[in-house]
Amino acid sequence: MMKPDTTITAGQIKPLSAEDLEAVIAIDRDASGYSRRGFFEKRLDAAVEQPGDFIYVGLYDGLSLMGYTLAKMVDGEYGKPGARASLDALGVDRPYQGRGVGRQMLDAVVDILKHKGVGVLTSQVDWSNQPLVGFLGRSGFGLSKHRLLSRKTSAPLTFQLSPPPFDEKFIEIDHSSPDGDDPDALSKEDVPVRSMNEKDLTAIISIDRKITGQDRSAYFKRKQHEILHQSGVRNSLIAELDGYPVGFIMARVDYGEYGRTSPEAVMDAIGVDPGYQGRDVGQVLMRNLLTNLSNLQVEKVRTEIDWNNVGLIAYMDAAGFTPAQTVGLFRRF
Repeated sequence: MMKPDTTITAGQIKPLSAEDLEAVIAIDRDASGYSRRGFFEKRLDAAVEQPGDFIYVGLYDGLSLMGYTLAKMVDGEYGKPGARASLDALGVDRPYQGRGVGRQMLDAVVDILKHKGVGVLTSQVDWSNQPLVGFLGRSGFGLSKHRLLSRKTSAPLTFQLSPPPFDEKFIEIDHSSPDGDDPDALSKEDVPVRSMNEKDLTAIISIDRKITGQDRSAYFKRKQHEILHQSGVRNSLIAELDGYPVGFIMARVDYGEYGRTSPEAVMDAIGVDPGYQGRDVGQVLMRNLLTNLSNLQVEKVRTEIDWNNVGLIAYMDAAGFTPAQTVGLFRRF
């Protein structure tokens, strides 16, 4: 006897609103086992502030939220080559799982992105989450050319603060502070390090342009705004020598329930001005980041690297990073 078709076809797709926050948090908590209230509050606030950069949709059965999908722009500009979005979160309420809810929402997101001229949607998922891996695979996602690396923040940083034996060229990491975060506080290392602020954007773009030969202003403008205004705790750093910014590291930590920090931070980008390579700038930035995160009781930091960026992979290996359980996925359309 054939199993009856329970696919939901009468639901209504529409943008999420502030009234959906509690339902989204409850669906996510049921799936993950813990609350990410801070994460969703920040993301929904950001969607209201910058609606053009976010796509937040839900599938509704009358007034009941059956599931939600959160995506955002991460690189490039709408309608231009290289424009790329990221699937941040997808959740389906337990009674509606296995009934086509996730596929309908994902199709809606892809349709919106196509209309905006975006051709790539990326995501990250723990490889052990077989239901989600299988769902994304059936939805047209494949392995990206980027590799996810991670390390414990409490593990000692063992590389020597001396000129590295490889070309220390840091580029964008594709795919993201201590208490009393004082922008003027200096590190105790020979290379002064302080917290990043909005005025540093021009210097960050300039350093990246020297390294890559590309103008990626849109990416860094969007990324800096996310880090400074949408993450739970400020953890991005600037290294200065001779009175000028010569290196940067962009990282973010989200809040969970009751202001607790997430157990894992994300490092989005690190860069060192080519004229100051070999002066321990990259190592000092990494040392300060790990110390800050450890003090915040953040257990791990994760990053994403292009698989053929040999210099950066060597640097991360020297800094104690190893392959993570998370895999990078992408879908082109």
